[in-house]
Amino acid sequence: MNTPIQHIKVKDLEGNAVDLMTTYTNKILLLIIYNNDCLGCTGRAIPLAYEFQQNYPTIQVAGIHTNFVNREGTKESIKAIFTSGENPFPIFIDEHHKVFDQFNAEGTPQWLLISEKGELFRSVFGSQDNAQNRLYYALESLVEDNPEKLST
Repeated sequence: MNTPIQHIKVKDLEGNAVDLMTTYTNKILLLIIYNNDCLGCTGRAIPLAYEFQQNYPTIQVAGIHTNFVNREGTKESIKAIFTSGENPFPIFIDEHHKVFDQFNAEGTPQWLLISEKGELFRSVFGSQDNAQNRLYYALESLVEDNPEKLST
């Protein structure tokens, strides 16, 4: 039995403090920790996160742009990577890479799949095929355990 995650503290794009564990209580969360300078993030992971959002409508997908020295994201730079100019799912900022460190991320993108009980179900690094397959498997396993979460 995993210990529930107490807090995931980030800022929204307006600079307001947000605790994702409070905001998304009792929801299955798929969080992607990424950085705009990471080509695997913007080229593969963000589109994949959007696909997951479409295929699993009851799972809350959210992006966490991690700020590293000289690689900070602004509201404008974060929105600029999307061709529509709008974010496809909620995106937050991880100042001073605290969330990145909290989950011992291996790099970007790092995916965090959190159960509706607030427990870390799976952490997967990368955006290549093998990482994508592990994510699909983890999502299917979590949804199987919660068939009511499969559809809205």
